Amino acid sequence: MERISNYIVGLAFILVLFGLGQISPALAQDDLLQMLEKEQSKKPFYTLATFKATRLINGQTIETISKNHLNFWISHRFGAVNSGFLANFFGLDEAKIRLGLEYGLTDNWLIGAGRSSLEKTYDFYTKYKVLRQSNKFPVTVTGLAGWAINTMETGYSMESGSEMRFNSNLERYSYWGQVLMARKFNERLSLQVMPTFLHYNKVEDPSIPNDLWALGIGGRYKLTKRFTLSGEYYHSFSDPGAYEASAGKTYPYHDAISIGVDIETGGHVFQLHFTNSRGMIEKHFIGQTVGSWEDGDIYYGFNISRTFSFDKAAKHKNK
Repeated sequence: MERISNYIVGLAFILVLFGLGQISPALAQDDLLQMLEKEQSKKPFYTLATFKATRLINGQTIETISKNHLNFWISHRFGAVNSGFLANFFGLDEAKIRLGLEYGLTDNWLIGAGRSSLEKTYDFYTKYKVLRQSNKFPVTVTGLAGWAINTMETGYSMESGSEMRFNSNLERYSYWGQVLMARKFNERLSLQVMPTFLHYNKVEDPSIPNDLWALGIGGRYKLTKRFTLSGEYYHSFSDPGAYEASAGKTYPYHDAISIGVDIETGGHVFQLHFTNSRGMIEKHFIGQTVGSWEDGDIYYGFNISRTFSFDKAAKHKNK
Protein backbone atom coordinates (compact mmCIF):
# COMPACT_ATOMS: atom_id res chain seq x y z
CA MET A 1 0.00 0.00 0.00
CA GLU A 2 2.85 2.35 0.77
CA ARG A 3 4.33 1.70 -2.68
CA ILE A 4 0.98 2.44 -4.34
CA SER A 5 0.61 5.63 -2.35
CA ASN A 6 4.10 6.78 -3.33
CA TYR A 7 3.34 5.92 -6.93
CA ILE A 8 0.15 8.01 -6.91
CA VAL A 9 1.96 10.98 -5.32
CA GLY A 10 4.74 10.76 -7.89
CA LEU A 11 2.27 10.57 -10.78
CA ALA A 12 0.38 13.59 -9.45
CA PHE A 13 3.63 15.53 -9.16
CA ILE A 14 4.51 14.70 -12.77
CA LEU A 15 1.07 15.79 -13.96
CA VAL A 16 1.37 19.12 -12.13
CA LEU A 17 4.77 19.77 -13.69
CA PHE A 18 3.40 18.85 -17.12
CA GLY A 19 0.48 21.25 -16.65
CA LEU A 20 2.76 24.08 -15.61
CA GLY A 21 4.94 23.34 -18.63
CA GLN A 22 1.92 23.70 -20.92
CA ILE A 23 0.74 26.93 -19.33
CA SER A 24 4.11 28.65 -19.45
CA PRO A 25 4.60 28.36 -23.26
CA ALA A 26 0.98 29.53 -23.79
CA LEU A 27 1.57 32.61 -21.63
CA ALA A 28 4.87 33.22 -23.34
CA GLN A 29 3.19 32.92 -26.75
CA ASP A 30 0.48 35.41 -25.75
CA ASP A 31 3.13 37.83 -24.54
CA LEU A 32 5.04 37.44 -27.80
CA LEU A 33 1.91 38.10 -29.89
CA GLN A 34 1.13 41.20 -27.86
CA MET A 35 4.67 42.45 -28.37
CA LEU A 36 4.44 41.86 -32.12
CA GLU A 37 1.07 43.62 -32.35
CA LYS A 38 2.41 46.56 -30.40
CA GLU A 39 5.48 46.75 -32.64
CA GLN A 40 3.37 46.49 -35.81
CA SER A 41 1.08 49.29 -34.61
CA LYS A 42 4.06 51.63 -34.59
CA LYS A 43 4.57 51.20 -38.35
CA PRO A 44 2.42 53.24 -40.78
CA PHE A 45 0.16 51.25 -43.12
CA TYR A 46 -0.86 53.43 -46.05
CA THR A 47 -4.26 53.33 -47.74
CA LEU A 48 -4.18 52.38 -51.42
CA ALA A 49 -6.54 53.19 -54.33
CA THR A 50 -8.76 55.78 -52.67
CA PHE A 51 -9.87 56.51 -56.23
CA LYS A 52 -9.19 54.58 -59.43
CA ALA A 53 -8.01 57.56 -61.48
CA THR A 54 -6.43 60.99 -61.15
CA ARG A 55 -9.76 62.57 -62.17
CA LEU A 56 -13.14 62.02 -60.53
CA ILE A 57 -15.36 63.42 -63.33
CA ASN A 58 -14.39 66.97 -64.29
CA GLY A 59 -12.17 67.64 -61.30
CA GLN A 60 -9.01 66.08 -59.96
CA THR A 61 -8.69 63.48 -57.21
CA ILE A 62 -5.95 63.12 -54.60
CA GLU A 63 -4.38 60.35 -56.69
CA THR A 64 -1.07 60.71 -58.51
CA ILE A 65 0.59 58.18 -60.83
CA SER A 66 3.68 56.04 -60.37
CA LYS A 67 7.11 57.35 -61.22
CA ASN A 68 8.00 57.17 -64.94
CA HIS A 69 4.38 56.41 -65.91
CA LEU A 70 2.35 58.39 -68.45
CA ASN A 71 -1.42 58.92 -68.45
CA PHE A 72 -3.17 59.81 -71.70
CA TRP A 73 -6.61 61.38 -71.21
CA ILE A 74 -9.38 61.82 -73.77
CA SER A 75 -12.31 63.86 -72.41
CA HIS A 76 -15.47 64.40 -74.44
CA ARG A 77 -18.64 66.45 -73.80
CA PHE A 78 -21.58 66.36 -76.19
CA GLY A 79 -24.21 69.07 -76.56
CA ALA A 80 -27.22 69.58 -74.28
CA VAL A 81 -29.68 66.70 -74.00
CA ASN A 82 -32.58 69.20 -74.15
CA SER A 83 -31.50 70.43 -77.62
CA GLY A 84 -34.02 68.03 -79.19
CA PHE A 85 -34.02 65.05 -81.54
CA LEU A 86 -34.33 66.71 -84.94
CA ALA A 87 -32.25 69.81 -84.28
CA ASN A 88 -29.26 68.24 -82.54
CA PHE A 89 -30.00 64.53 -81.89
CA PHE A 90 -30.12 65.17 -78.13
CA GLY A 91 -26.72 66.86 -78.24
CA LEU A 92 -24.82 64.10 -80.04
CA ASP A 93 -24.34 66.23 -83.17
CA GLU A 94 -21.83 68.48 -81.41
CA ALA A 95 -19.06 68.08 -78.89
CA LYS A 96 -16.19 69.65 -76.98
CA ILE A 97 -13.01 67.67 -76.44
CA ARG A 98 -9.85 67.81 -74.34
CA LEU A 99 -6.68 65.80 -74.89
CA GLY A 100 -4.29 65.59 -71.95
CA LEU A 101 -1.08 63.99 -70.72
CA GLU A 102 0.16 63.38 -67.16
CA TYR A 103 3.62 62.16 -66.20
CA GLY A 104 4.81 60.88 -62.83
CA LEU A 105 8.07 62.56 -61.78
CA THR A 106 7.89 60.56 -58.54
CA ASP A 107 5.23 58.32 -57.03
CA ASN A 108 3.76 61.40 -55.30
CA TRP A 109 4.39 64.17 -57.85
CA LEU A 110 3.06 64.56 -61.38
CA ILE A 111 2.94 67.22 -64.07
CA GLY A 112 0.23 67.52 -66.70
CA ALA A 113 -0.81 69.45 -69.79
CA GLY A 114 -3.80 69.49 -72.11
CA ARG A 115 -5.63 71.27 -74.87
CA SER A 116 -9.40 71.93 -74.87
CA SER A 117 -11.46 72.83 -77.90
CA LEU A 118 -13.55 75.05 -75.58
CA GLU A 119 -12.03 78.53 -76.09
CA LYS A 120 -9.02 76.73 -77.64
CA THR A 121 -7.43 76.60 -74.20
CA TYR A 122 -4.06 75.14 -73.22
CA ASP A 123 -3.68 74.11 -69.59
CA PHE A 124 -0.67 73.12 -67.49
CA TYR A 125 -0.70 71.85 -63.92
CA THR A 126 1.24 70.03 -61.25
CA LYS A 127 -0.01 67.88 -58.38
CA TYR A 128 1.86 66.71 -55.28
CA LYS A 129 0.67 64.26 -52.62
CA VAL A 130 1.68 65.88 -49.33
CA LEU A 131 0.18 63.43 -46.80
CA ARG A 132 -1.17 59.90 -47.10
CA GLN A 133 -3.99 58.23 -45.21
CA SER A 134 -2.71 55.53 -42.87
CA ASN A 135 -3.23 54.05 -39.43
CA LYS A 136 -1.42 57.19 -38.24
CA PHE A 137 -3.28 59.85 -40.26
CA PRO A 138 -7.00 59.96 -41.21
CA VAL A 139 -6.88 61.53 -44.71
CA THR A 140 -4.79 61.95 -47.83
CA VAL A 141 -3.88 65.54 -48.76
CA THR A 142 -2.75 66.59 -52.24
CA GLY A 143 -1.91 70.05 -53.54
CA LEU A 144 -2.75 71.17 -57.08
CA ALA A 145 -1.68 74.28 -59.01
CA GLY A 146 -2.68 75.08 -62.59
CA TRP A 147 -2.41 77.68 -65.33
CA ALA A 148 -4.34 78.10 -68.59
CA ILE A 149 -4.15 80.32 -71.65
CA ASN A 150 -7.09 81.21 -73.91
CA THR A 151 -6.00 81.33 -77.58
CA MET A 152 -9.25 82.55 -79.15
CA GLU A 153 -9.24 85.61 -81.37
CA THR A 154 -10.16 88.76 -79.47
CA GLY A 155 -13.78 89.79 -79.71
CA TYR A 156 -15.21 86.24 -79.69
CA SER A 157 -18.55 85.38 -78.10
CA MET A 158 -18.36 83.31 -74.88
CA GLU A 159 -20.80 80.54 -73.92
CA SER A 160 -22.42 83.03 -71.55
CA GLY A 161 -23.20 85.26 -74.54
CA SER A 162 -20.75 87.97 -73.49
CA GLU A 163 -18.08 89.31 -75.82
CA MET A 164 -14.49 88.83 -74.70
CA ARG A 165 -11.81 91.24 -75.92
CA PHE A 166 -8.13 91.02 -75.01
CA ASN A 167 -5.71 93.95 -74.97
CA SER A 168 -2.63 91.79 -74.30
CA ASN A 169 -1.59 88.16 -74.05
CA LEU A 170 -1.32 88.51 -70.28
CA GLU A 171 -5.08 89.02 -70.11
CA ARG A 172 -5.56 85.56 -71.60
CA TYR A 173 -4.10 83.80 -68.53
CA SER A 174 -6.00 82.13 -65.68
CA TYR A 175 -4.67 80.41 -62.57
CA TRP A 176 -6.04 78.06 -59.92
CA GLY A 177 -4.98 76.27 -56.79
CA GLN A 178 -6.63 73.47 -54.83
CA VAL A 179 -6.15 71.51 -51.64
CA LEU A 180 -7.59 68.03 -52.23
CA MET A 181 -8.47 66.10 -49.06
CA ALA A 182 -9.92 62.58 -49.22
CA ARG A 183 -10.64 59.65 -46.96
CA LYS A 184 -11.24 56.03 -47.92
CA PHE A 185 -13.75 54.81 -45.35
CA ASN A 186 -13.81 51.21 -46.56
CA GLU A 187 -13.32 49.20 -49.75
CA ARG A 188 -16.45 50.73 -51.29
CA LEU A 189 -16.76 54.34 -50.10
CA SER A 190 -14.33 57.25 -50.62
CA LEU A 191 -15.13 60.95 -50.13
CA GLN A 192 -13.20 64.10 -51.01
CA VAL A 193 -13.40 67.86 -50.38
CA MET A 194 -11.71 70.45 -52.62
CA PRO A 195 -11.21 74.05 -51.41
CA THR A 196 -10.39 76.04 -54.54
CA PHE A 197 -9.11 79.47 -55.54
CA LEU A 198 -9.24 80.80 -59.12
CA HIS A 199 -7.90 83.99 -60.64
CA TYR A 200 -8.81 85.36 -64.07
CA ASN A 201 -6.54 88.06 -65.44
CA LYS A 202 -9.46 89.24 -67.59
CA VAL A 203 -13.20 88.76 -66.99
CA GLU A 204 -15.99 89.55 -69.46
CA ASP A 205 -17.71 92.12 -67.23
CA PRO A 206 -16.40 94.51 -64.54
CA SER A 207 -19.17 93.27 -62.22
CA ILE A 208 -17.54 89.80 -62.14
CA PRO A 209 -14.54 89.71 -59.76
CA ASN A 210 -11.19 88.45 -61.01
CA ASP A 211 -10.79 86.26 -57.92
CA LEU A 212 -13.16 83.42 -57.11
CA TRP A 213 -13.31 81.05 -54.13
CA ALA A 214 -15.11 77.73 -54.42
CA LEU A 215 -15.61 74.51 -52.49
CA GLY A 216 -16.03 71.12 -54.10
CA ILE A 217 -17.23 67.84 -52.66
CA GLY A 218 -17.13 64.48 -54.38
CA GLY A 219 -16.98 60.79 -53.87
CA ARG A 220 -17.28 57.31 -55.24
CA TYR A 221 -19.10 54.13 -54.23
CA LYS A 222 -17.77 50.84 -55.54
CA LEU A 223 -20.53 48.56 -56.79
CA THR A 224 -18.34 45.70 -58.03
CA LYS A 225 -14.67 45.10 -58.66
CA ARG A 226 -14.86 47.05 -61.93
CA PHE A 227 -17.94 49.32 -61.63
CA THR A 228 -18.06 52.47 -59.50
CA LEU A 229 -20.65 55.22 -59.02
CA SER A 230 -19.18 58.73 -58.76
CA GLY A 231 -20.37 62.28 -58.23
CA GLU A 232 -19.04 65.77 -57.62
CA TYR A 233 -20.39 69.23 -56.84
CA TYR A 234 -18.60 72.60 -56.91
CA HIS A 235 -20.12 75.61 -55.20
CA SER A 236 -18.62 78.95 -56.21
CA PHE A 237 -18.79 81.80 -53.70
CA SER A 238 -19.76 84.38 -56.32
CA ASP A 239 -22.16 87.30 -55.82
CA PRO A 240 -24.91 87.05 -58.47
CA GLY A 241 -26.86 89.87 -56.83
CA ALA A 242 -24.03 92.38 -57.32
CA TYR A 243 -23.67 91.36 -60.95
CA GLU A 244 -27.40 91.62 -61.65
CA ALA A 245 -27.62 95.01 -59.95
CA SER A 246 -24.67 96.35 -61.96
CA ALA A 247 -25.12 94.64 -65.33
CA GLY A 248 -28.93 94.63 -65.32
CA LYS A 249 -29.19 90.99 -66.38
CA THR A 250 -29.24 87.53 -64.83
CA TYR A 251 -25.94 86.10 -63.62
CA PRO A 252 -24.92 83.62 -66.36
CA TYR A 253 -23.08 80.97 -64.32
CA HIS A 254 -24.17 78.03 -62.16
CA ASP A 255 -22.59 75.53 -59.80
CA ALA A 256 -21.21 72.45 -61.54
CA ILE A 257 -22.94 69.16 -60.68
CA SER A 258 -21.90 65.84 -62.21
CA ILE A 259 -22.79 62.17 -61.74
CA GLY A 260 -21.38 59.13 -63.48
CA VAL A 261 -20.05 55.61 -63.49
CA ASP A 262 -16.46 54.35 -63.83
CA ILE A 263 -15.57 51.12 -65.63
CA GLU A 264 -12.08 49.74 -65.07
CA THR A 265 -10.57 47.33 -67.61
CA GLY A 266 -6.93 46.72 -66.77
CA GLY A 267 -4.85 49.65 -67.97
CA HIS A 268 -7.95 51.60 -69.10
CA VAL A 269 -10.48 53.55 -67.06
CA PHE A 270 -13.75 54.55 -68.76
CA GLN A 271 -15.77 57.29 -67.07
CA LEU A 272 -19.33 57.87 -68.34
CA HIS A 273 -21.29 60.76 -66.87
CA PHE A 274 -23.88 63.51 -67.06
CA THR A 275 -22.93 67.08 -66.15
CA ASN A 276 -24.18 70.64 -66.58
CA SER A 277 -20.70 71.83 -67.55
CA ARG A 278 -18.98 71.47 -70.90
CA GLY A 279 -15.69 72.70 -69.50
CA MET A 280 -13.06 70.13 -68.56
CA ILE A 281 -10.54 72.27 -66.69
CA GLU A 282 -10.98 74.20 -63.44
CA LYS A 283 -11.27 77.68 -64.94
CA HIS A 284 -14.24 76.50 -67.02
CA PHE A 285 -16.28 74.08 -64.93
CA ILE A 286 -15.85 75.79 -61.55
CA GLY A 287 -16.18 79.43 -62.54
CA GLN A 288 -17.89 79.42 -65.95
CA THR A 289 -20.56 76.70 -66.05
CA VAL A 290 -23.51 78.09 -68.02
CA GLY A 291 -25.70 74.97 -67.97
CA SER A 292 -28.47 74.42 -65.41
CA TRP A 293 -29.88 71.06 -64.34
CA GLU A 294 -33.24 72.74 -63.63
CA ASP A 295 -33.46 73.94 -67.24
CA GLY A 296 -32.37 70.59 -68.66
CA ASP A 297 -28.95 71.83 -69.75
CA ILE A 298 -27.39 68.42 -69.20
CA TYR A 299 -24.44 67.18 -71.22
CA TYR A 300 -23.51 63.54 -71.69
CA GLY A 301 -19.77 62.95 -71.64
CA PHE A 302 -16.98 60.51 -71.08
CA ASN A 303 -13.32 60.32 -70.08
CA ILE A 304 -10.92 57.61 -71.21
CA SER A 305 -7.62 57.11 -69.44
CA ARG A 306 -4.75 54.89 -70.61
CA THR A 307 -1.55 54.41 -68.62
CA PHE A 308 1.86 53.69 -70.19
CA SER A 309 4.95 52.63 -68.26
CA PHE A 310 8.44 53.94 -68.97
CA ASP A 311 9.92 52.31 -65.86
CA LYS A 312 12.75 50.22 -67.30
CA ALA A 313 13.67 48.76 -63.91
CA ALA A 314 10.14 47.42 -63.39
CA LYS A 315 10.00 45.99 -66.91
CA HIS A 316 13.35 44.24 -66.42
CA LYS A 317 12.19 42.84 -63.07
CA ASN A 318 9.02 41.38 -64.58
CA LYS A 319 10.91 39.53 -67.31
